Amino acid sequence: MEKLTLDIKGMTCDHCKAAVTGALEELNGVASVEVKLDKGTADVTYDEAKVSVDQMKETVEDQGYDVN
Repeated sequence: MEKLTLDIKGMTCDHCKAAVTGALEELNGVASVEVKLDKGTADVTYDEAKVSVDQMKETVEDQGYDVN
């Protein structure tokens, strides 16, 4: 398993946190997600053989947030 921290712009509330967490957890290969609103980050543990970083970024962007 790999670990990655995504920098996410635009998250301001618990709804934002739930939307990002839920969307990432639905991806095949994502084992866990911890969103930190105060830092604007999402720590993701994932299987790189099943899901790519680009897929995760696109999933978060589809929820309406910017990812660096």
